[in-house]
Amino acid sequence: MKQLRLENQLCFKLYSLSRQMTHLYRPLLEELDITYPQYLVMLVLWEKAPVSVKELGERLYLDSGTLTPLLKRMEQKLLITRSRDREDERSVLIQLTVKGKRMQQKASCIPEELGKSLGIDQVTYEGLKRQLDSLMASIID
Repeated sequence: MKQLRLENQLCFKLYSLSRQMTHLYRPLLEELDITYPQYLVMLVLWEKAPVSVKELGERLYLDSGTLTPLLKRMEQKLLITRSRDREDERSVLIQLTVKGKRMQQKASCIPEELGKSLGIDQVTYEGLKRQLDSLMASIID
């Protein structure tokens, strides 16, 4: 049955592509001593900090069971701090440390370096991003 062939599965193409993209990031992130999921957390925090664990999970599509150990490791690396929100004790706020803020400058070359690895121009990049955004919007509540 043609529809059940592995190469015809969109989910497999996306899964494989995701793994390959993460593989491309690995050498760039090793210089910063962070993993790809930690890089995603840093991207959110460089954009806006402090941020609650709940908001961070929503932005990254991660549940607290996945996020909590990730954040603990980042705190041990002195990249972030976690503290209770004074206005809502149930909420935990994530803040960058000085080390975490400094890392942003070191990481600023990563998008360009990754772009070189992909070998696509800006127009193609923007088109792919729009298509993926559309696909995400169609499957996320």
